[in-house]
Formats: sequence, structure tokens, C-alpha cells
Amino acid sequence: MDLNADVGESFGLWRLGDDDELLDLITSANVACGFHAGDAMTMRQVCTASAARGVAVGALVGYRDLAGFGRRRIEYDFAELRDEVLYQIGALEAFCRVTGVRLNHVKPYGALYRTAAVDEVQAAAVVAAISEYAPQLGVLCAPGSVLAQLATGAGLRPVAEGFVQRAYLPTGQLVARESPGAVITDPEEVARRAVRMAAEHQVVAIDGTVVPCPVESLCLQSDIPGTVRVATLVRAALTDAGLTPVAFA
Repeated sequence: MDLNADVGESFGLWRLGDDDELLDLITSANVACGFHAGDAMTMRQVCTASAARGVAVGALVGYRDLAGFGRRRIEYDFAELRDEVLYQIGALEAFCRVTGVRLNHVKPYGALYRTAAVDEVQAAAVVAAISEYAPQLGVLCAPGSVLAQLATGAGLRPVAEGFVQRAYLPTGQLVARESPGAVITDPEEVARRAVRMAAEHQVVAIDGTVVPCPVESLCLQSDIPGTVRVATLVRAALTDAGLTPVAFA
């Protein structure tokens, strides 16, 4: 089971997350590409650190929205979004080359992730950018989403992802971040959820409903306080359950 986290989200003097500690625990790093967060030096640093640890690297692409941290939906023309996603992938791939690590996947971030899960135009723009640049890259996305369907149709490889620290609705979608109960804060509970997602492909929704969750990768969110401890417990719980943490191929 792959363990991924969004990293490299510091910007200039502003620091966010414990990237070095997380990189010791995860198997895949989704690196911010400068649009919602991150900058050139941070991208290089995270790629260098990932290469040293054998952690797979992916491009964390988002809306051009530093002020909103990529969490505000933006209406885009298809071609504009395609090219902005392509721009971000290419920027990160440059740092991958010079640090000796292979670019492994692409993951939309924040509002783009949520929108591409249901919106055909924005999902198609993400798929077009990846298809044109490097169709061998994996596409981290929600299982059964519009993005997953279009990626499959284009011959790309969707990698279904589950969020162990986020509450789910009975529909299988995430509870909105600003809603009460959206974030699971108990590390032990998060570890139990991770094992259930990985072993049984299920998650218990916020209303108690058991929802199918067929995932290949589990996401740990670096912007939530205490995620390093959570990651430590999740990795140990998966290992104890016989589910070796390993990056998806």
C-alpha cells in the first residue's frame, strides 16, 4: 500500500509542514509546483531529499491561487487549465532530472482535485496535459471520479486514493474542509481507518454508513498539525497488518 503526502508547500520565508520527517515515513511525495504553494528552491530541496530516501515524486498541480492556497474553485477555459497543469508538471520534472529522481505521477490539489472529480471539462484538461507530456505517469485521484474515468479512457493509469485524516460523506465524497468534523484528529482512529481502507477497501462515513473505498494509495495531509505522529502510527499499523508500505509502480 502506497503512503503519499502533499509536501513542499512552504513559500519564501513562510514554512509549512514537517517535510523532512514525513519523507522518512511516506513512500510517495506530491510536490507543490508553485501555483497554490511552493517555490523553486523548495521544489529542489524536496526532490533532493526524496531521491536520498527512495521516495517516489509526483507533481502536485493546482489552480494559480497562492492567496487562497488552491482551495477556491476557479472557472477555467479548457486550454488555459491544460497549459497551466502542463507548466507545473514540466517545472517539477526539471528538478527531478537535476536531482536524480524520476517523475512518477501527477495529483491535482485542493479545489482542482474536488472539481476534476465531478467536472468533465477540468478533468479533461488535466488528462490532456498529462497525455501530451508524459502518458506513463500515474494519476492520483478519487476512485470512480470523472478524472479517473477520463484518465482510463485516455490510456493513463489512475491510482485510486483514500484520505485517512478526512471524513467522508455517504456518497464517497469528502466532507468539506470548513465543515464540522471534516478532519479526523485522533491518531489511533486514523491508523484504524488506514488499515480498513487498505485491507477491506471500506471507510465509515460521517453518518456511520460503510462506504466502498477501493484504493491503492493513502494520503496523509502535511498541513494538519500532528501528521508526523499520525504517519508513524499509520505506517506501523499497516506493517503489523501485513500491508507493506511501498510506492505504486
